[in-house]
Parts: sequence; structure tokens; C-alpha cells
Amino acid sequence: QLQLAESGGGTVPPGSSLSLSCTASQRTYSSAFLAWFRQAPGKDREFVAAVRPSGNRYYADFAKGRFTVSREDSKTFHLQMNSLQSEDTAVYYCAVSTKGYSRDPRDFAYWGQGTQVTVSA
Repeated sequence: QLQLAESGGGTVPPGSSLSLSCTASQRTYSSAFLAWFRQAPGKDREFVAAVRPSGNRYYADFAKGRFTVSREDSKTFHLQMNSLQSEDTAVYYCAVSTKGYSRDPRDFAYWGQGTQVTVSA
């Protein structure tokens, strides 16, 4: 069973940057779709960004130009977040799907435990 673990969350002032990492317990499938989601209090979990093994990247509108998703190797991928704002405050989750491209969390079978990102002055 694939297990994921996020790291890198924290509390930062507006305008700051944070880098999140997700490490898998084993190599992910060559066709795995690696994604980041977030969930703010009282809101649904929403898609943030994703990367294919081929290197193709996908972003939510709010993430374009500020966030960068990258895949380091078959077990690790990252989310670089710049120009953070208070509305970015949420628990951030990494997830893996073997079903290919999707922005629906229901298509992702594997999830990390989440890491808190708080943007506050």
C-alpha cells in the first residue's frame, strides 16, 4: 500500500514563500498522476496543482503564476508557493492517482496526512 507524507508547512506572513514536499513510501507507477489539494476550514477539498511523470503540469487558476509543482523522482514531488496570501491558508495534501488526469479528489486513491499552511500577519 502506497503511503504519502507531506512536509514543509508552517506559519508565514503574507507575501512569503513556502515549499512543500511529498514523499512516497515506494516508487509510484510510471503513469501516476501526482497532485496537491488543499482544504480550508468549512470548505471542500480543492485541486491546487499536479504533475505527470512526463513533466506536464496543471494548475488551478488561483495557483497560476504563484505556485510551481515539480517531480523530483519516482518517490518525491514538491509544491513551491510564492506570494502567499491569507486565502491560501489551508491544510495541504498530496495525492496520487493511477487513473490519469483528474482534478476530482474522488479519483485519488492515495493521500498524505496533510500539512498546515497558515498565512497570517
